[in-house]
Amino acid sequence: MPGTVAGFPANENPLLALEAGSNFGHGNRSTSTRRAGKRKQMSKNSGNKLDQLVAETRRQQDERAQTYRGLALKLFPWICGRCGREFTHTNLRELTVHHKNHDHDDNPADGSNWELLCLYCHDNEHQRQLEIHGVGTGGNDTNHKSSTRKPFANLKDLLNKN
Repeated sequence: MPGTVAGFPANENPLLALEAGSNFGHGNRSTSTRRAGKRKQMSKNSGNKLDQLVAETRRQQDERAQTYRGLALKLFPWICGRCGREFTHTNLRELTVHHKNHDHDDNPADGSNWELLCLYCHDNEHQRQLEIHGVGTGGNDTNHKSSTRKPFANLKDLLNKN
């Protein structure tokens, strides 16, 4: 068709209109320029937020390194001291620091009061300590009397009747 470009009349072709700078009735050119400026500003702000997040994460990591957990993780291999399970960065949160003398305020810098235990071994260790001291074996009442009822006492007699 003469006078057409890509099926449109020559003066209404969207491709030619784009080249001429038209934005098809979606505001004037300065609006689109302002939007582009906002996008650049938003990406700049996002970069600032990302930088702040990275800085905050590094600060928290440095603080953790100063705690007894951080020090113990630097001193000892990431292996449970009881079961021998090995840990990596992905499951390191399951490795705990156990105080051998059960005094959480006793944190020597050489780590002589610490051992790394997995969650299960750590819970087991504390449960053993509770049982040694008579706590956690069915309540705090240590004078608890056991049941005197014997439901199968007459079972032999009942079986012999038949």
